[in-house]
Amino acid sequence: MGGPLRIVLAQPRSLCAGVIRAIDIVERALQKYGAPIYVRHEIVHNRYVLDELRKKGAIFVEELSEIPDGALVVFSAHGVSRAVQRDAQTRGLDVIDAICPLVQRVHNEAVRYVERGFQVILVGHAGHPEVEGVRGQVPHGLTIVGSEADVAALDIPASASLAYVTQTTLSATDTSRIIAALRARFPDIIGPDLRDICYATQNRQNAVIEMARQVDLVLVIGSANSSNSNRLCEVSKEAGVQAYLIDGPQDLDAQWLQGVASVGLTAGASAPEIIVQRTLEFLSERFSVSVETLDGANENVHFRLPVRLMDAAE
Repeated sequence: MGGPLRIVLAQPRSLCAGVIRAIDIVERALQKYGAPIYVRHEIVHNRYVLDELRKKGAIFVEELSEIPDGALVVFSAHGVSRAVQRDAQTRGLDVIDAICPLVQRVHNEAVRYVERGFQVILVGHAGHPEVEGVRGQVPHGLTIVGSEADVAALDIPASASLAYVTQTTLSATDTSRIIAALRARFPDIIGPDLRDICYATQNRQNAVIEMARQVDLVLVIGSANSSNSNRLCEVSKEAGVQAYLIDGPQDLDAQWLQGVASVGLTAGASAPEIIVQRTLEFLSERFSVSVETLDGANENVHFRLPVRLMDAAE
């Protein structure tokens, strides 16, 4: 066994209310309607969660064309475009929408800005499902910026009527810089400051900032395509502490821990707590560990399920 290792657990960490709701929707749909249940796109970006749902009968697809006409389909927590919604209706698909209510708020904001005559800029990562869903909600699309350099390259007159919205899973630090750059170029632009960054994303980033002050290394549990999990790694590195993103203990590299006396452990909003506990067990088998949990925000947010699933078995 290795030497002593102090492990600091972030608080909060792991699943947020929007992810819990999305997973519950798929599980309750399976309980009520039986397998298979089709899900357009990964319901959340986490390999463990997807594997567990597949075992229960969920089939994940990228395009509606992969789903038989008239079948039941769940839309992922990231939201979809109007074109996807229309296609599902044309195909006669029975749709249950698991969009996170906070992502839905961004959809609504973008639509309202367009209806008021504004050209909309979306602060986010091009190609991310959430971004594509927001972009597809407005009739003529919108402009995406992911960096201050993107803002500088915009070919939009300073006098244009502009508004912005933001992806919910971004780094607050990066987003504030981009918003500042937008306001510097377009003084009359309007938008929601950082309010579109979801409470869970912000709370987990704040916890990592605090944790990074106390440890030599940070481990973030989350899948490689999870935007919010990647942001947690970035936040730690910005604080001066090396961080690694892992799907679970199988991804740990022993070299990372050489000469390390303390490790911070957190999980993205789409990564379940069971993987945190398995990682703790893995480390406990190899080191003499002491574990402590930071003080942090207590999250008591709950999002209602669709009415049609309220009577499904718990």
